[in-house]
Amino acid sequence: MHQQQNGCKMKNGEWRNNMKNRMLGICVATTAMTLSFLLVGCDRQVSDTKSSSVSSDGTVKSKEKTVTQTSDGTVTKTEESKSTTSTNKP
Repeated sequence: MHQQQNGCKMKNGEWRNNMKNRMLGICVATTAMTLSFLLVGCDRQVSDTKSSSVSSDGTVKSKEKTVTQTSDGTVTKTEESKSTTSTNKP
């Protein structure tokens, strides 16, 4: 009893073993990826400060400061500044 799969002749048992090996490989790869995400952990946001000011010419300046801590204890500070000029001048 022979089956033809993708132009190759395989015995029925060989085809089943081939499929089992592929499924096993997919399961192992998926498990490895999932465990890596669980072991890495997530960053924890320690603080977040936002401030903005409007000048007399209508320009809006905003600042945002964020401090995060990773699972290994590393602290990261991020500062972002934006300036927006109003197009609706009186």
